[in-house]
Amino acid sequence: MSQFNLLGSRRFAPFFWTQALGAFNDNAFRNALIMLVAFQMGLDDKTVSLYTNLAPALFIIPFFLFSATAGQLAEKYEKTRIIRIVKLFEIGAMLLAAVGFYTHHTTLLLIVLFLMGLHSTTFGPIKYAILPQALKPEELVGGNGLVEMGTQMAMLIGMIVGNSLMLIAGYGPILASSATILIAVLGYLASRRIPAAPATAPDLVFNWNPFTETSRVLAITREDRRVFNAVLGISWFWFFGTVLVAQLPGYTRVNLGGDGSVNTLVLTLFSIGTGVGALLCERMSGRRVEVGLVPLGAFGLTAFGIDLYAAHPGVATAHGLDWLAFLRSTGSWRIAFDLTMIGVFAGFYVVPLFAFVQARTPRDRLSRVIAGNNILNALLICLAAGFGLALGAMGFTAVQIFLAAALLNVVVAAYIFILVPEFLMRFITWVLVNILYRVRVDGLEQIPEEGPALLVCNHVSFMDPLLLMANLRRPARFVMYYKIFNIPLLKFVFHTAKAIPIAGHKEDPEVLQRAYDDVDAALVDGELVCIFPEGGLTRDGDIAPFRQGVARILERRPVPVVPLALRGLWGSVWSRRDSMLHRARLPRRFRARVELVAGAPLAPAEARTEALEARVRELRGDFA
Repeated sequence: MSQFNLLGSRRFAPFFWTQALGAFNDNAFRNALIMLVAFQMGLDDKTVSLYTNLAPALFIIPFFLFSATAGQLAEKYEKTRIIRIVKLFEIGAMLLAAVGFYTHHTTLLLIVLFLMGLHSTTFGPIKYAILPQALKPEELVGGNGLVEMGTQMAMLIGMIVGNSLMLIAGYGPILASSATILIAVLGYLASRRIPAAPATAPDLVFNWNPFTETSRVLAITREDRRVFNAVLGISWFWFFGTVLVAQLPGYTRVNLGGDGSVNTLVLTLFSIGTGVGALLCERMSGRRVEVGLVPLGAFGLTAFGIDLYAAHPGVATAHGLDWLAFLRSTGSWRIAFDLTMIGVFAGFYVVPLFAFVQARTPRDRLSRVIAGNNILNALLICLAAGFGLALGAMGFTAVQIFLAAALLNVVVAAYIFILVPEFLMRFITWVLVNILYRVRVDGLEQIPEEGPALLVCNHVSFMDPLLLMANLRRPARFVMYYKIFNIPLLKFVFHTAKAIPIAGHKEDPEVLQRAYDDVDAALVDGELVCIFPEGGLTRDGDIAPFRQGVARILERRPVPVVPLALRGLWGSVWSRRDSMLHRARLPRRFRARVELVAGAPLAPAEARTEALEARVRELRGDFA
């Protein structure tokens, strides 16, 4: 099923439009305010500069002050009720803004800007915490992709509409006010259709002190190191994006020689690219949370950031170009491509990180972790503004600041991947599996989403653990022959994935006993464990008799057993065909079409060795 089907589902569509309309209004109001102050009130340059620099600060302050409180609200109370209250608050704020627009009362408009920041702060923890409640696990990446796409496009359209309406002579304030009030009302009506999302921590003791609660929320966010570093990755995305967008007006004017329409064009290209990248995540990840896309996204941000600098590092020779004249100029399409691809790889980077945080955080604290994420995002946005201002004061041009951000991205990404090697491990796995095979999966919903379970699978090739690792929705601990575990390069992947090396009793009884102890400990911790009961790779494509390892594991720790079968791997690269019977065959198949299928879980008492072997044979069918 395509992720776009969610747009026709009540589980998702009303929420999608509610959040998109809210993002539209935030940006329409902010840009209308800036246009009013900058072009219609006759203020001097110094006063205009004061207001335009004060505006972002007023919008971001509530994220520091009230994100922790918002996280508690989203945890303790039913979420759709809070959303509707927030949307009513937005209608009131837009009515107040209409008075400010009509009377040109800048102080009132700045107060409204603060209120809109408060609106976004309160909605933020709900925006991402509600998705795991509304969507199935296999829909999480697609849903996040749609939300990111919708947010980017709504922000872009809001900016354009706010600017355009306010600049209409004589009617700007009235038109801008009418539009923002109408959008706020539509957002509220959409919120009325959102299904109930029950409280995830109704017994939470509410802390009204925003400072102590902020400290506690940040501590909760840091509890899981992998989640916290994913949050840092998301915050870095906001840093990089803020630096890029802040420099675009100067880059457009000085380096490209363009007017306001060119600035709108480059913003549009970046926003569309991000939306496209976000939507592609579901297809590229096979509808699961695939953090292997994060290093790919980081690489693309740096590669195309550097190329954007190389495409036009100097000052433009012609000025005042409109968007059409710019596109006709030499080298313009390379610049347009770079900006679009920076957006695409930004989507690859941030969507899996959000899905990772949602998938790995317990439901009763997810809203507070998202609140902690928003606090850190706000901090990095402020640092990004300081970064751009500092480099500008040192004489850096806009395009040189792009280059600095692209190079700094290498350092930050490397730091995150060192802290969380799972990201790099998943990237290597994703690349290898997608280069070597074309995989179809079926029945993986049979694997429990929570709790311990034992997976058993036939063993066809050296790549079997990687192939399963790249397609299972939950992380699993693989029990594998210690010599395969020690293969160069792949050892990093297996070690990072916490695979469990095992040896035969005659080879090394200590390794064997340690493997059984590690398997039991993993099951006690509620993890998935995958074992290949044949005890080695098939030599003829058929399934060898299962050994007694599964029975020994279940005697010690009775857990559900899920049979898996790999189809079509025999004869592909890394499968074993070393017998005299097979040496005369054609070279192994590259990019082989393979399948991974799962059957219904068996209770421990039913999972006898012979029954498991028969079930796996049945799942594999006539495929080798």
